[in-house]
Amino acid sequence: MGAPPAGQPAAGGPSLAKPATGQVPVQAPGQFPADATVPPPSGSTQVVPPASVAPPPPAAGARTGQQQAAAKGKGRGARGPRRARLQLRHIDTWSALKISLVLSIALFFVWMVAVGILYGVLSGLGVFDTLNDLFGQLGTASDGEGGSNVITPGIVFGGAAVIGAINIVLMTALCTVAAFVYNLCADLVGGLEVTLAERD
Repeated sequence: MGAPPAGQPAAGGPSLAKPATGQVPVQAPGQFPADATVPPPSGSTQVVPPASVAPPPPAAGARTGQQQAAAKGKGRGARGPRRARLQLRHIDTWSALKISLVLSIALFFVWMVAVGILYGVLSGLGVFDTLNDLFGQLGTASDGEGGSNVITPGIVFGGAAVIGAINIVLMTALCTVAAFVYNLCADLVGGLEVTLAERD
């Protein structure tokens, strides 16, 4: 078979023939060439308004800081301070032991300072001298050796230190046992209820 004549498309292929000069290529309805430009109508001027950039409207849920603060204050004034009811269900015995030991030692020093101040005041008033004279007279009347002071600073502070040490041991033990007993009671009947509230 020979080649198809010029101007006729091959079978199954697109048309490669160019239109004759002065002729308008035929296009299918609804199709336009890619580089076709449509001029404006004769005698009219196409005016394109400048694009105005307007700020986007604020979001519906966006609020300024002052509005949030005002709303918060208004809501708090309307409903009052928040409250929460809590239960103290468990106390760690080891924590109770450490806290009670530290507090007992602190109270021991407070006790010694209080004894020293009290001893200084009573000694300045002459109370201990009077008591020593009285004990000396009682010793002489009972055929004993008088003249020795019964109440001395060493005896006073030594006795206060012994009493303070005993208090440290007793307070520490009592607080630890009390925490253990509280845990048992809380497991049986529930813990101590505490209500917490915000300040007005």
